[in-house]
Amino acid sequence: MDDNTLLAEQVAYYKAGAGEYDRPYAEREDLQELHTLVDQLPITGDVLELACGTGQWTPLLAARARSVTAVDAAPAVLAIARRRTASFPAVQFVEANLFEWQPPRRYDTVFFAFWLSHVPPARWPAFWNTVAASLAPGGKAIFVDDGPAAVAEEEVLAEHSSPAVLRRLDDGSQYRIVKVFHDAPTLTNELTALGWSAHIRPLTGGYVGIAEPPPLPVG
Repeated sequence: MDDNTLLAEQVAYYKAGAGEYDRPYAEREDLQELHTLVDQLPITGDVLELACGTGQWTPLLAARARSVTAVDAAPAVLAIARRRTASFPAVQFVEANLFEWQPPRRYDTVFFAFWLSHVPPARWPAFWNTVAASLAPGGKAIFVDDGPAAVAEEEVLAEHSSPAVLRRLDDGSQYRIVKVFHDAPTLTNELTALGWSAHIRPLTGGYVGIAEPPPLPVG
């Protein structure tokens, strides 16, 4: 299966599973504790949230930001996110495929939670170029995701163009999605190779990262 087919199935999974998306946040204490991270992170100004899902993080960002632009490809999860952030007028939602979408402006902070692991390795440089193009001078990318420990909770699939797992929904339907289990040291090295300055801290089961893009060329 090529990356385009796998990514299409990934979008289909999140569209079909919108009603089940929030369940892990209600059941897992580690995810609930992650929300407290926001107050420790340099989230300021105008914020771009990539792959916002049902808006678990969006109101937390909005409480610290001047504005939030939240992007996701699945309309069903965006509908939940809109309800969750109804009391935050400075939040705007955009329905778009992040592998095709380009930022119309620059932001002080780009934030994404549990998204980087869904980016195929072949799309890695292009994705980070999009993040860099989204950042205003002095801006930072901030991200949270699963690490290698999450492998134990997944049904890993072999012989795919990108690392992939099989996910099942309550109705019995099955979907293959991209899932790359980055570890903090390797991820730091990969970003450094692209010219980014990255500080990535391991967490229980995952990591939190803050990265600054390569300097813009002079002249």
